[in-house]
Order: sequence, then structure tokens, then C-alpha cells
Amino acid sequence: MASIVTSLVTVTPKCSPTPTAGVRAAHQGGVFEGVNPSHYDPKNPIIVFIIQAGIIIVFCRLLQYPLSKIRQPTVIAEIIGGILLGPSVLGRIPGFSDAIFPKESLPNLSLAANLGLVLFLFLVGLEVDLRLMLKNWKISLSVGAAGMALPFGLGCAIAYGLYHQFREDAGLVPISFGTYMLFVGVAMAITAFPVLCRILTELKLLGTDVGLVVLSAGVANDVVGWILLALCVALVNAGSGTVVAKVMAACILYVLFLVFAVRPVFLRILRKSGSIQNGPTQSMVALTLLLCFASAFFTGIIGVHPIFGGFLVGLICPHDGGFAIKLTEKIEDLVAVFFLPLYFALSGLSTNIGLLDSGITWAYVVAVIVIAFVGKFVGGTIAARLCKMVWRESFTVGVLMSCKGLVELIVLNIGLQAKILSTRTFTIFVVMALVTTFSTTPLTLAFYPPWYQKKLHAWKRGEIDWDGNLLGQDTQSIDSDPITTEKQHASDIRRLVVYLRLESLPSLFTFISLLGGEKPARHTGRVHPSKVSGDEQPDETMAPMTKRPLQVHGLRMLELTERLSSVMKESEIEEVATKDPVVNSFHSFGQLNNLATSGDVEIVPEGSYAATLAHSASDQGADMVLLPWSESGMLSETATTTVEHSRERMLQNGPHSNFLTSFLNQAPCHAAVFVNNNINSLAKKESLPFGPMKSRQSLRSNHGVSSAPLADRAHHILFPFFGGLDDRIALRFVLRLAQNPDVTATVIFMDVDESAAREEVMPSPTEASHKGGVVTVAASPSQESVEQDKSFFVAMRDSLSSELESRVVFDTVTTTQPLHDVFQRAQSEVGQSPRNSGDLIVLGRSHENRTNFRIESQRLLGTVNQTRLPGSDVSHVLGDIAYALIASEVKASLLVVQAKKG
Repeated sequence: MASIVTSLVTVTPKCSPTPTAGVRAAHQGGVFEGVNPSHYDPKNPIIVFIIQAGIIIVFCRLLQYPLSKIRQPTVIAEIIGGILLGPSVLGRIPGFSDAIFPKESLPNLSLAANLGLVLFLFLVGLEVDLRLMLKNWKISLSVGAAGMALPFGLGCAIAYGLYHQFREDAGLVPISFGTYMLFVGVAMAITAFPVLCRILTELKLLGTDVGLVVLSAGVANDVVGWILLALCVALVNAGSGTVVAKVMAACILYVLFLVFAVRPVFLRILRKSGSIQNGPTQSMVALTLLLCFASAFFTGIIGVHPIFGGFLVGLICPHDGGFAIKLTEKIEDLVAVFFLPLYFALSGLSTNIGLLDSGITWAYVVAVIVIAFVGKFVGGTIAARLCKMVWRESFTVGVLMSCKGLVELIVLNIGLQAKILSTRTFTIFVVMALVTTFSTTPLTLAFYPPWYQKKLHAWKRGEIDWDGNLLGQDTQSIDSDPITTEKQHASDIRRLVVYLRLESLPSLFTFISLLGGEKPARHTGRVHPSKVSGDEQPDETMAPMTKRPLQVHGLRMLELTERLSSVMKESEIEEVATKDPVVNSFHSFGQLNNLATSGDVEIVPEGSYAATLAHSASDQGADMVLLPWSESGMLSETATTTVEHSRERMLQNGPHSNFLTSFLNQAPCHAAVFVNNNINSLAKKESLPFGPMKSRQSLRSNHGVSSAPLADRAHHILFPFFGGLDDRIALRFVLRLAQNPDVTATVIFMDVDESAAREEVMPSPTEASHKGGVVTVAASPSQESVEQDKSFFVAMRDSLSSELESRVVFDTVTTTQPLHDVFQRAQSEVGQSPRNSGDLIVLGRSHENRTNFRIESQRLLGTVNQTRLPGSDVSHVLGDIAYALIASEVKASLLVVQAKKG
């Protein structure tokens, strides 16, 4: 026993925790133990992967910013970024590729990139709307076939030289010339449908004949191109003709299985879950992605690339109810921002511009570029011309069909992976894809500029002849005397275009309802059909309406972003407009207020909002455009603002004021900017006073209190008339509003003593010192214009109907301080009835020919302790009078009117 104990004691020290050189746990302290995070560890590859992904994403985004200024798609930045990160540029730095992109880490990068590629091809399938191709099958087949046949044939021709010149390059597998020729032909003939949609949308061509033809042909081109590429891959992977036949038979049977077996069951599940009507649920997103990956798995194991499986599932997804768009919105950002740049980086690592090191190689570069462009350009142009398009339209179709972009890179990478292309030939085709994609936008603008689009649109509508001369109008010279000009501007407002914003709908509806016509009245009440005896018919007659209802067209503009879903919305704009809740609410409002309403939705870049609205006003033949002033200062409808800063944001209006200024400078008709201040059909709610903290439940209970109907639906309008064309149009509009029985109005002629007023507004020495000692005061109006304004004012006053005489009062005020008097009159007239529907002050926008109001407005604000408020945006857009009234918190909304220019 003693010997056993002795032996145990002897052995025990061998179990001490002293480290040995042979056995040691992995480093857990990271950089604190001196571990280099950039060193690739196969057991922990995530660290290097994060470094690689971060560098790639940042690099591509930095390149995208300057390229976006010249209207280049994102794919250009990603292609260039991949090339710069590869051996062509940064890879030449000693140790760069080994440190950032070690060969051992590339399989992980490739796995993530190809996973993203499957998802991207799924999104491309979602974007392809086969209904468009079927609806325009004739144009689709003619332009698509010609746009593929000619470049395919030219590609087969140059494939002979490429095959024999570069077949000895390293890394190629022995393949027949027929397979190589098929691949090169497909690479030349294919069109990048996603990039094409993005270019069409950004250039606002989707709604034109050019856009319709290119989209229809692009869908057909895309589908046929992927089928040919699948055949090419099958030929490369198969060992014999029998295997190729089996692969193609399996593909055909699988497509039929997806269309006739999977799709009906899938649609039934989507309808049962409500995903088509309300957007995909999380479970339906999971089911759809499982279908995508299962399809990719199947096409991969039968010898075709997995991306075809993802593309096919995207094709069978329904577009009804906006399902495809809503599904795209849920996954597109991750694919576009994270996965695709990884794929382009891999392409860049395989691209080596240094291999283009001989004259014959550069000759083939030029030849490939010329053949790729000329083949698509000539084929598309001839086919479009045969479809009775004019030459410029046909040229534009040809240019757009030559766009390669991302799809071309995918085709080339498949060829590189299948060892059809060597690194040298791969680089040749990458340069071709970059050049053709980069040139698409500038060439399109050159062949089809905006001015030509407007001319062609007017010519097709029969408004002008081909030389630009107006048709159906008197071509004699028009007398330009003031009386003739006044008659041209004197027409009543019969067509109104309204810019619809979600945040402004309540106030817009209330204001527009004042312009509504009389509602038809029934002579007798309705009788239930069961109580009508015998042949007696219920009386359906209504009292005839004596006035034609106002025609109001509402336009809602949504921002066009880089997202694929945004482009899809634009391509399906008719369905989007039909189901838009804002437009539908506008239609219902018009029916209730005897207004002939129509509505539309436009998806355009924010920089094009003003031009889009002006174009819509021209198309509608509008007499006036009504624009709401943004309370948030942003063009986006999702922007919010706090109560404490709402007035400051209203005064410093930012992007929205730039949009208003741009539109007012190019407005094709009269325009009015509406600044809301509690003109609403709802009762005003008082804000909760500050006090002890209230529970969430008690705050909710306050929100549930019903608003009582308005007992007083009256509105009072105050209009200070200073003179000028803007004020004349504004006066006519005030009288138009006053035809509503709930509206009263006061019109004041501001008879300004100009000589005395100039002395009143001259700054004090302190004020002059702040302006550098130099102050410019606007010139006084001519005596002739003043007399014309007085005559117009008197004529409008004397022409009042008996009905309006009881509701409209004309007054004249002689003053040397016009802004001060307007402010005093506003305080005494508007906002005096807190229970009414809100009051309104109407102003003309332009008073350049009148006394400078800038100094007087600053003095006026000083009297109400508002000198620190920002106001450059308001005063620039709406004028100094409007700024002074808004900043001084006058209890009324504002309407600033600008007359049609020219």
C-alpha cells in the first residue's frame, strides 16, 4: 500500500499546468497577444474576409460619387474598382495582393460572391416582366432578333481569329471551335437588361416609344441570351454529345416543371397568405429564397451554372399587386451593396491590363469593341426603323441595345471559370464591356436630347409641323399692347395642376374644396326599388349644373433612387399609380366636391422634380399650378420635424425651396405656392401642457378623443394689392375663391407714396454699416404702370356681381410704410375667429418694380422680436412680404401667386 501511495505522489507533479511546446490552445487574446489580424487563418477566415469586403465596398463607393455626376451607372464604378484592386494597378505594389487578397482566402471570397450572384440573377428574373414582351411581341421579336443576330454573326466571325491567336494561352481546356464560337457570339449579342432599365429611368425614357421598344426587346434579348449561354456551358461541361442532349432535356423538363407545377402551387400559397395583396410575409420571403437556392442547386448538379436556377425562379414570381417590387425591396440592398462589389473584385483580380502587351492584342481589343458596338447599333437601328420609328429614335434604340454592363461581366466570368477564356482574352472583353457601357448614356443624350423629345412629342400629337411651326393657330403677329396682354391673362382658372405631398394633403384638400363647383341636387328623394309599384320608375332626375366643374390634375412625385425596386416601380408605373393611396384619396376627394380630378405618379430623381412638374402642367394645358410649402424643408415625404423647430424649418426650407425656385423660373403657366397655417377641415387640437410625466396609456387616451364637426366653415381672405402682373392674377384668383359662399374677402389697394417711402426705408448708419455702407433701393414704378394698376383695381371693383358685393370689400390705403400697414391690417382681420376653418392672406410674388421691402421687413420683425429667425429661403422664393408675415406669426395661411411669364 505504501508503495502505491509513493508512486502516486511521484507522478502527480507531471500534471502541473506548466505549458509545453507541443500542446497549446489557440490564441484567444487576439491583437493583445500579438496576433496579426491580416494574416489568413483557415480556422478563422472571417477576419480577413471582413478586411477584404470593407476595402472593396469603400473603394467602389468612393469611385461611384464622381462617376454619378456624369450620369454613369453604379456598375461602371464597380468594374473600375475591381480592375484597380487587381493586378492591373494596385496588385503591382509589392506585397499588396499577398497581404489583402492571399490565394488561400479567395475560395471564401468566391463563395460569398457567387452566393450574391445567384441572388442577383434572382432579382434580374424578378425585374423581367414577361407581360411586357407578350404585349409588344411584334416589336420585341423584330428588334430583339435583329439586335442579336447581327452581333452574334460578327462575334462568330471574330471568334475565328481569337481562337487561333490565343488558344495557346495558359489555363485553357481543349474545346472545339464551335463551342468557342458560340460563347463569343453570345458575349457579343447579349444586352445588360438591369443596367438598361436604370439608364432608361434616369434619362426619363421609360414612358417614351424608345423606352417601350428597348424594354420589350431587352426582355427577349435577355431570355434568349441566357438560354444560349446555358447551352454553351453544357457543351463545355459535357463529355460527349449524348451528355449534352441529356443536360438540355433536363433543363427543358425543369422549366416546364417550374411553370406548370411549381408556379400554380406557389401562387396559391401567396394568395392564401395575403402576400400578393399586402406584400410578402417573412415566411413567404423564406419560402421564395428556399425555392431560389433549391433551383440553383438543381441547375448546378445537372451541369448548368447555378445562376440559371435563381434566374428561373425570379421569372415565375408574380408581378400582381406589386409582389415582385415588394420582394425586391426586402433583399436588394444587401445584394447591391455587399455581394455584387465582391463579385466585381473577383473579376478585377482576374483582369490584367498588363497582358495587353502587343500590337496584335490591342488590334483585337479595338476590333472586339467596334464589332460589339456596331453589331448591336446597326441591328437595333434597322429593326427600329422598320417599325416606323424616326431616324433619331432608331439610332437611340441601337445605342441602348449596345449596353453590356453587369450581365456581360457575369457571362465573361462564367467563360473564365469554364476555362473557355484565358486571362488575356477575358481582359479584352472586360475592356469592351467597360467602353460600351460607359458610352451608352452620353451617346443616348446626343442622339435623343430633351429638346428633341419635346419637339417629337408635339409633332406626333399634331401640335407642330416638322419644322416646328404651330398648327391650327393664327400665324399673324399678335399685338403686344397692355390691353391684349391683359386679355390673354384674364381667362378663368379652369385647369389646375396640384403637386401632391402626403404631409400636405389635409390642407390642400381644404383649400381646393373652396374652388369646387356646385353639387348636383335631386328634385326628389330616392325610393327603395321594392316600393316602386307597377311600371312606375323612380325619379332619377337631378337639377342641372350651371357651371362647368374645375378640372384638377394631381401629380405625386417619388424619388428615383439607385435601388432596383425603384426602377421596377417606374417600369410598372401604371399599376403603381392605380394603387397609390395618395392619388386614390385625391380621386375620392374630387368626387365629393364636384371636381373633375385625374391623378398620376412620376418616379424621377429629385433634381428633375421641377422639370417633371412643368412638363406635366404643359401636357395638361394647365392654367395654374398649386404647390404646397414643405413643413419639414425636405422633398422626401418621410421627413419629420419637431414641434420646437417646425417654424425654423419652415423658414429655412432647404431642398424644397430650391425645387420651388427652379419650378417658378420655368413655370409654363400661373403658379401659386400655398403655405399652410391651420387651414384645415379638422378642429384644431391644443397641445398638451408641460407638467408631471404622463403614462403612455394616458397619452394614448388623449389621441382617441373624437374631433367635433366644424360649426363655422367660413374662411376670410385678405389681399393687399400692390400692383403688377402677379397681383392682377392674384386678384382674379381671390374673386374666384370668393364665389364660394363660405368665403369673404378684403381687397386693399396699397397706394404707396413712393417719395416718402424711399425716405422711410433708407437705413440708419448702424444698418448701413452692417451692409458695408452700400444699400440699393429698387426704382419706383413708372406713373403709367401705377395708373394702369389703379384702373384695373377700379374695373374689378365695379364689375362685382350682386352676389359677391355682400362678401367682398374693396378698400384703398395711402401709406409710406406698406408692410407695417399690411401687418396691422392682418392682425385686425385674420385669425379673429378661432373656430372657423382658417383664414388666408394672398400675395403677388414679384415686386421688383416697387419700393425695396427688405429693410422694412427687418424693422417689422424687430418690433415682434423675431430678428434672429433665418429667412433667406423664404424671402428668395416667396418675397420679403411673405417672409415678414410668416416670421411674425400671423394667424393665417399664405398663398403667393406668380403670373405666367412671357
